[in-house]
Amino acid sequence: MRHKGSDDSEVRRSAAAPAPDLNLLRTFLAVYRSGSFTAAAHLLGLSQPTVTTQIRALERNTDRELFQRLPRGAAPTPFAHDLAAQVAAPLDALARTVGHEPGPQERPPVHLAGPAELLCARVLPALAPLAADGVRLRVAMGLTGPLLEELRAGRHDLVIATFRPRGRVLTTMPLMDEEFVLVTGPAWAARLQGRLATDGPSVLHTVPLVTYAEDLPIARRYWRHVFGARLSCTAAVTVPDLRGVLAAVAAGAGFTVLPRYLCQSELASGTLVPLHETDDPPINTGYLVQRPGAPGNPDVIRVRDHLLEAGRTW
Repeated sequence: MRHKGSDDSEVRRSAAAPAPDLNLLRTFLAVYRSGSFTAAAHLLGLSQPTVTTQIRALERNTDRELFQRLPRGAAPTPFAHDLAAQVAAPLDALARTVGHEPGPQERPPVHLAGPAELLCARVLPALAPLAADGVRLRVAMGLTGPLLEELRAGRHDLVIATFRPRGRVLTTMPLMDEEFVLVTGPAWAARLQGRLATDGPSVLHTVPLVTYAEDLPIARRYWRHVFGARLSCTAAVTVPDLRGVLAAVAAGAGFTVLPRYLCQSELASGTLVPLHETDDPPINTGYLVQRPGAPGNPDVIRVRDHLLEAGRTW
């Protein structure tokens, strides 16, 4: 006589999806790491249709979409990121056991995003040694809000944010403090010499203000923090990139407020002149934000730790 508990366990086993074939997982990991079906086929010594067939079989097995097909390559879905985090280490250990060590070309690129100015001035130079050592990078630029939403959706591995994300879903680490400085070009500085100290910030109302957005977020914050007053100027020139703002002001377009890291060399050379020095400048903390879950790509950890170390000197 068979017991009811035994019957129930057999029903559960028969209803459960079969465990994926190791070859399917190996093909999945190759596509995930190489970023395309064609590249994975080359790495595995298979035809591209075979790789496509195996990925489709794994998608049927898991009942989840694994990749979004793009004009060039394939983008992992959030489920694919989670699956890679689960299977990468065991499959790599198995490969090492049979004498095959995954090379850099088999690891997926690290998807990093953040503000264009900080990426170009600080982050990419800091990551140059890792790139030279085989780490592959895919860099996106944009505003913090949309980039964080894309991070939650699995589009990026790491995002440099200009504010701390809300909630506890994302892993957030302080990266650097940026100090803001009020600057202008030498010609305007000569006209304003001493007047700002004696007459206050109202003397700048006749000087064109250059900024990266119509709502003047950096300049308004500087006025509130340093002068304890509301900025009543409107922008004469807006450029959606602080490097463009810097170039315009250095050429004589007017005045602006910039992160000191971005204009250090111009201040040192005299191309830009500080209009006001204060012992208590506005400070903004930048954060390095990581997608939830353990990364399946060890290079994500390398990039994260390297940036955190570099950020201590910025």
